[in-house]
Amino acid sequence: MLELGEIDVAIDELRWLLEECADFVDAHRLLGELALTNGDLPLARGHFGYAYTASTRALPSQLEGPVLYETAGNRSFFESAKGLAHCLIEMEKPDLARDVLDKMLELDPADPLSISAIRDGLPPKARGK
Repeated sequence: MLELGEIDVAIDELRWLLEECADFVDAHRLLGELALTNGDLPLARGHFGYAYTASTRALPSQLEGPVLYETAGNRSFFESAKGLAHCLIEMEKPDLARDVLDKMLELDPADPLSISAIRDGLPPKARGK
C-alpha cells in the first residue's frame, strides 16, 4: 500500500493491526515514519517510543551477548530507537535522546546505524542529571 501511495489506507491497516497486537513493533515503526513524513513530531515520538519501550521490555534481564541490528527481527527495534532519538533531539530533549542512543550502542557496539555520530553531536549533558 505504501509503495502504491495509498498512505491513508496503510495508516488505517496499521492501526487495525495494533488493535489486535498493541506491541507490534513494525507497525509502530511504520506509523512513526509516516508521522515524521507528515511533520507530526509528537505522534512520531509516540509510535517510536512505544516500539522502543515494548522492545526493551522484551529483552531478558541478563543478556548473554549483543543484540545485533543485522538480525532481521531486531531491525525495527533499532530503527524505532533511532527515530525516537531523532524526535527527542528535535523536541530539544537531548538528555533523553542520549539515554536511547547509549542503550542502542550498549546492545550493538558495532554501531551499524552510526548512532555514535549522532550522540557525539549532542550538547554536553546537563549538570545534575
